[in-house]
Amino acid sequence: MLLRVLKANPRYFTDGSGKAVYLTGSHNWNNLVDIHIFESFKCLKAPRPPLDYTAHLRRLKRLGHNFFRLWRMELTKYKHPHPTCSTKFDVEPHPWLRTGPGRALDGRPRFDLARPDPAYFRRMRSRVMAAGRQGIYVSIMLFEGYGVYWIKGSWANHPFNGGNNVNGVDGDENGDGRGLEIHTLCDRAVNRVQEAYVRKVIDTVGDLDNVLYEIANDSHGFSTRWQYHMIDLIKRYEARRRKRHPVGMTYQADGGSNEILFKSKADWVSPSSEAYLIDPPLADGKKVSIPDTDHHCGVCGDATVIWKNFARGHNPIYMDPLDRDATRRGARLAMGDTRRYARRMNLAAMRPQYDVCSTAYCLARHGFEYLAYQPTSGPITVDLSNTRRKFSVEWFDPVRRATSSGATVSGGAPRTLTPPFPGQAVLYLEAAG
Repeated sequence: MLLRVLKANPRYFTDGSGKAVYLTGSHNWNNLVDIHIFESFKCLKAPRPPLDYTAHLRRLKRLGHNFFRLWRMELTKYKHPHPTCSTKFDVEPHPWLRTGPGRALDGRPRFDLARPDPAYFRRMRSRVMAAGRQGIYVSIMLFEGYGVYWIKGSWANHPFNGGNNVNGVDGDENGDGRGLEIHTLCDRAVNRVQEAYVRKVIDTVGDLDNVLYEIANDSHGFSTRWQYHMIDLIKRYEARRRKRHPVGMTYQADGGSNEILFKSKADWVSPSSEAYLIDPPLADGKKVSIPDTDHHCGVCGDATVIWKNFARGHNPIYMDPLDRDATRRGARLAMGDTRRYARRMNLAAMRPQYDVCSTAYCLARHGFEYLAYQPTSGPITVDLSNTRRKFSVEWFDPVRRATSSGATVSGGAPRTLTPPFPGQAVLYLEAAG
């Protein structure tokens, strides 16, 4: 079902049922385009294309995930910027046909930026539809800024380089060989191509319910006005359509700030701070917050990151290289486990609280439901002073993924309960009847 911000609790989306929809899931770089390795030295953990997309969706479904970012790659070639290894990638397809005449700097025909590639947009639509059949929402990444900004010499591999297209478009307005201006409003010729592409994306998937939009991954700090412009463009264009989808703005790779995200007209944001890994702030409901490990540290994070963010009112997602690392496996499982609790509880009525539970990781619907997370070990105290109800007690071991019941507890005072197992624990209290 089509998502919209839940007015009663704007930390979450709703699908029109009045219930909160908690979004969580993992994403991988080549879930839309194919990333082919053509040279590698000591980079054993590099992506292994092509991605079996059908099997990938089944895996996400099995894990209980319901959201991922569909990655756009703007460059035709990438070099992995790692200090101890070297990997080079070819990327295809792209949004425009390579018709020539003439050869681009990579030796292939030049792009015609006036001619969308039907195969690219067919693939986008089919992959979004396939995800929808599995009950998974997809955020379509419209632009990708990391490559041009962070990878030295990458401008030669961008379609907007004057040597790579037949349209006379050259986004390197100041001639410094970097092309950072493409994610600004400096060049109307570039912006017109970008705007036509965005409208084409909306025309391609705008009738589907399981769609969200993300303006750009890891664009630079001086892209703010350009990103705001693109948010406005999507909202204006969709205003004429029957379905209007949530638009998101994610953290800018350098020179950005969370304040820029929250001041935007975006419906959802993906903030960045080491705090989201260690001690996330309470989600205040100004925007739907979707913290992504990709914006905190790249490929990192464990199950505690997922549980902490869930208990603070966020919708955590995970940058996943699809390897067999045990820590990442724990994070993948935690996303499914938190989602099972989110669906079971009346999440729309719950609020993150610092002071209701001794661990300070607590979602509460006072007098009815409480979920507390203990990231270390030891007992959990829940303040039940303002209710006389009796509560069933459920313990969940997030490491062993086992559930057990405890003795019923009555309200009327703070109650301290001890987990029946060592280490991390989740306590769920539900009012009887």
